[in-house]
Amino acid sequence: MTGGAGASGPVSDDHAPEPPGWSCGSCGEDWPCAMKRSRLLQEYGDRATLSVYLGSCLAAASEDLRNVSVTSLQDRFIGWLPRGPRNA
Repeated sequence: MTGGAGASGPVSDDHAPEPPGWSCGSCGEDWPCAMKRSRLLQEYGDRATLSVYLGSCLAAASEDLRNVSVTSLQDRFIGWLPRGPRNA
């Protein structure tokens, strides 16, 4: 997945994913790492929009990480999102 970074590339502390292994380019953890998760929650105003973004990342990662179970990828990419109360 390419994120539209400028010619100079991502900032060293950007915590951007590095396909095809989908590890964090800054800390080496599985992406999204703890730091990126925190930043994503701050950057996106609502859970729905963030879910759409992470769902697209999940789809791209599933192409690269065919040997990883779907359940594991779902937990990794969207399973950590905070759940809000359901409106009736």
